[in-house]
Amino acid sequence: MYDKIKADIRGSYYQQQFANDGQRFVAWYVRNIHGQDTNQTKYCITDGADDKQIDAVVIDDEQSAVYIVQGKFHSGSIIDAEPLREVLSSWVQLRDLPKLQENANNKLKQRLSDLSRALEDGYDIHFELIATAELTDAAEKDLAAFQRALAEDESFSASLTLIAPEELQRRYDMALERDNPYLRHALRLEPGKYVDMTVGQTSVVMAAVPLKECLEFPGIKDGSLFQKNVRQSLGLSNSVNKQIKSTIYSDRHRDFFFFHNGITAICSDMSIENGILNMRGLSVVNGCQSLTTILSCSEQVKKLDETYVMFRFYEIKQHDRADKISTSTNSQSTVKPRDLRSNDKRVLALKRALEHRYPDGYLLTKRGEQAPADRNQDRVVDMASLGKHMMSWHSQRPNIAYSETKIFDTYFEQLFKRDYTPEKAIALKEWMDLIMRKWDKDNPLGFNETLLAMKSYAPFHHLLAVSYFFAYSSKQPDRVPAPDVALAKAKESNIYDWIVSLAGKALNMALTNAANEPLAANRVFSPNNWMKAKSSLSGVANVVQTQLMMLPDMGAKDQCAALILPPEAFEYRWQAD
Repeated sequence: MYDKIKADIRGSYYQQQFANDGQRFVAWYVRNIHGQDTNQTKYCITDGADDKQIDAVVIDDEQSAVYIVQGKFHSGSIIDAEPLREVLSSWVQLRDLPKLQENANNKLKQRLSDLSRALEDGYDIHFELIATAELTDAAEKDLAAFQRALAEDESFSASLTLIAPEELQRRYDMALERDNPYLRHALRLEPGKYVDMTVGQTSVVMAAVPLKECLEFPGIKDGSLFQKNVRQSLGLSNSVNKQIKSTIYSDRHRDFFFFHNGITAICSDMSIENGILNMRGLSVVNGCQSLTTILSCSEQVKKLDETYVMFRFYEIKQHDRADKISTSTNSQSTVKPRDLRSNDKRVLALKRALEHRYPDGYLLTKRGEQAPADRNQDRVVDMASLGKHMMSWHSQRPNIAYSETKIFDTYFEQLFKRDYTPEKAIALKEWMDLIMRKWDKDNPLGFNETLLAMKSYAPFHHLLAVSYFFAYSSKQPDRVPAPDVALAKAKESNIYDWIVSLAGKALNMALTNAANEPLAANRVFSPNNWMKAKSSLSGVANVVQTQLMMLPDMGAKDQCAALILPPEAFEYRWQAD
C-alpha cells in the first residue's frame, strides 16, 4: 500500500498543493477514502506549524460526523506509540476549543470554527490514525488504553480507530466500489454453534459468532455494509451504544450474547462449504449500531475470548422483501422519524401524484432505493434532495438545508405538504440539476476555491439566489416565486442558463464581500460558518439587488424584464425558524 500511495502522491495535484509527503498522504486519504474533491481536500488539511497534532479535519454533514485525522507516512514496517500520543494530545486540546483556537495556525483556526458549529448540531467525533506501517506491540497496548479512555469519557464522546496498511487497503478497495457496493465475505462457523435450515423456502443460518470476528466484516466504517438499513449509526452517545461499550469493557463480556438482541444480515446468495459461510451481496439490515460500536472498541474486542453475538443470515433475493425485513427488525434502538418518513401519508400522496402526472417519473422515498430502469432520470426525484431544495427555495433557509435531521424531524410538517404539486417538485430538481452542472470540475463560473470546498451545501445558496432574482425583479422581496412558473418563464425567454450563471456569480461575490469585512481582534472568518448563518442570506440578497440595478445599463434590459412574474406566482415563504 505504501508503494501505491507513494506513486499516487507524485501526481501534479499533490505535488503542487501540499508541501511534503506527510501532507500529501493525509490529502490522499481525505480525497480517496472520505470522498472529498480537490478543493474540499485542500480546505480540510491543517497540517503545518502550530497544527496541534491535527493533520486534517473532515466534516461529513450527511453522516453528522467529524473526523480528526493524524497521518504517519512511514516506509518502514513498524512505528512506535508517538503518533498515538499525538492523537491523545489533540483529544485533550479539543476539550477546550477557545484555547486551542487561540494558539492554532490559521487553517486550523478556521476548521475549529467549523467544528464548533458541528458539535452544536450534535455531530460525532472520530479520531483516525492513518499509518503505512504497523504498531509495535507496546504501541498496540497504548492504543487499547486510549480507546478505553475515550469510551469511558462521558463528557466528550469520541472514538479512536487505527487504520494501518491492511485496513487502509480494505478501505481503499471499498471506496472504489462505494457507488455500487457488492460485498462478499467468508465467515468460519464454529462447530456446534450454528444451525443451517430452510424456512418458508428461504435459506437461513443462525450462528453464534465470536465478537472479534465482527471486526473482519467489510463496509462497517464507510457504511456500505448497512446500505439496506433504515438508518446509519446513531452515534457513540446513543444510550444503547453506551451499554454495548460498557459490556465490552466489563468483566461480564461473556454475557454479551445474552444481553444483545442479535444482528440480522441478508445476502443475495450464500452457501456453506467445509464450515465456511460464503456470502455474496451482503448487507446488515439490523445491527449497524452494534457493529460500529464494536469497531470503536476494536483493541479491547481483539482480546476477548468466549464472547459471542448472535447472527441471523437470510438468503433474500427480492429487494422489496429485504426492505420489509429491514424495517421490521430495527427495534433495538428507537427509529427516529426521519428514518420512517417514507411511509408518511404526505410523502405517499406526493409519490402517487408525481408518478400519476409523470408516468416516466419516480419519487425515491427510501434510502438505497433505485428507480425502475424504464424511468426518465430527469424525472426521478429523491425525497431527501427534495426536502433540501424546498428548504432552500420555499423556506429560504439554505443555511440549514444540509441537515437531514432538521428537515425530517424539526421542519417536516412545514416542508412536506399534501397539496405540493408534482410540477413544483420536478421544477426544483431541474433548477438544481442545472446548478450542479455549474459546480463541476471545469468550474465554468470561476468560483473561488473556498466556495468550491463547500460543494456539499453551498449550491443550496445558489438555488436561493435564483429565486431572489425573480422576487426582486418582480417587486416581491418578501415572497417566494413558484419554481415551476419561474422555470417556464426562464425557458420561454431563453434566460434559463443565464440566470443560473448570474446567481452563481452573485453567491461568489457575496462570499468575497463577507471575507473582506473587518473582524474583531483574534477572530477568524470561517466561510463554512458564514454559509450556515443567516448573515449569508442577506449577503446574497444584497449582491442580487446590486446586480439588478446594474444589468440594464450593461445591455441586459430584456433579460431583466423576463425575470418579472405576475403577483399570483408568489406566496409567502414557509416558516422554518
